[in-house]
Amino acid sequence: ETLHFPNKFIWGCATASYQIEGAFAEDGKGESIWDRFSHTPGKIKNGDTGDVACDHYHRFSEDVNMMAEINLPAYRFSISWSRILPSGTGKVNEKGLEFYDRLVDKLLEKQIIPFVTLYHWDLPQALEDRGGWRNKDIASAFAEYVKVVVNRLSDRVTNWMTLNELPCVAFLGYQDGYHAPGAKEPPQVVNQVIHNLLLAHGLGVQVVRTQAKKQPEVGLVHNPAVKIPATNSPEDFAAAKAAWFESNAWWFEPLYKGKYPRDLWQEKGKDVPEITDEEMEIISTPTDFLGLNMYTGALVKADNTPGSKGFKEIPYPEDHPKTTMGWPINPDCIYYALKFPREKYDIPKLYVSENGCALNDVISEEGKVYDISRIHYLRDHFASAHRAIKEGINLAGYFVWTLMDNFEWAYGCSQRFGIIFTDYSSQKRILKQSALWYKDFIEKTKQPQ
Repeated sequence: ETLHFPNKFIWGCATASYQIEGAFAEDGKGESIWDRFSHTPGKIKNGDTGDVACDHYHRFSEDVNMMAEINLPAYRFSISWSRILPSGTGKVNEKGLEFYDRLVDKLLEKQIIPFVTLYHWDLPQALEDRGGWRNKDIASAFAEYVKVVVNRLSDRVTNWMTLNELPCVAFLGYQDGYHAPGAKEPPQVVNQVIHNLLLAHGLGVQVVRTQAKKQPEVGLVHNPAVKIPATNSPEDFAAAKAAWFESNAWWFEPLYKGKYPRDLWQEKGKDVPEITDEEMEIISTPTDFLGLNMYTGALVKADNTPGSKGFKEIPYPEDHPKTTMGWPINPDCIYYALKFPREKYDIPKLYVSENGCALNDVISEEGKVYDISRIHYLRDHFASAHRAIKEGINLAGYFVWTLMDNFEWAYGCSQRFGIIFTDYSSQKRILKQSALWYKDFIEKTKQPQ
């Protein structure tokens, strides 16, 4: 059956600057923590780097033409902070701004709506050298950077996302050392990093609101822990909801209630961050939407054994289908990831800001990429989003991760998430079957007028 989505529903694809742009030391760009990290031996699979990646910096025009070829309505991309402010603050690099000028103009020429993410992990190395996200001053440095970008692009861009996936920055970057800058800090420092990220978000929202030349919409892109009831029983539903709150309250309560959750604060003892009342007010500055990135979810059952919190996570069966990232495939992740925050915080508008899958894509003898499993994955996850909309959840758009195969962080170029195939040796792009299917799907979902 054809799923009808609201006429204003926005379909798109998403990317991130370090993953696609390349041109890592060109036209005055400063070094980022990902430049430094990927050049550190042993950090990235196969020794890959983002030095060239998809060479999008030089090939953006061709890439936007491919978006137009599949009638992509919207494109979410991020801006490289160190391309704009090579030292993180201070002197602006005009050539960096000119690149994003050209990209935005080209998108608008093809009638593709630009969604700008202001921070997708590639912190200027100069700021990391001054403490990075450990240092509270970074929030005002972020605000300074946002002001430069908004002053330049807001005559044409109206959709703004402050930061992408704060938990990844804090935990993968500063706690586990798995992502740039590769730090392994104690809990108190990690909690301060979280607070500083939230503070940067709040200041960023205020800058967009006060500086934008056209009425903006601004929000955060978050990757909450997703909890899915193991069965349809009311008990498991309640358990999943409780587990969701327990896992996500440290982020959501400051954003929507202006305070950290008391129980979790007390549990952290002397590891709590340094905060002020004024900062909590800034963090909870109202936003127009929340973007959610989700790829999978944990199964939760009710648990009434003495001393339990009323829920427990259960593993997926051994033979449960997974992507090449090892993530269990469960389309319900979309529905529940939208439902729980919407019910708890009455968020005005939601986006699926990322969803997609990594698969072993190969080029057939006739030069095509038949990624049938990705088509099935997307179709099932779109249906899960449709279920949420039918229940009255205000989902405004859906961005497939990702436009084209690219540098997948610590995995290097070994994981392919794109709906466009990238041949890294020749930089040739090939529309996969999923891209053609997506074009067709978007066309069919439009409400009959």
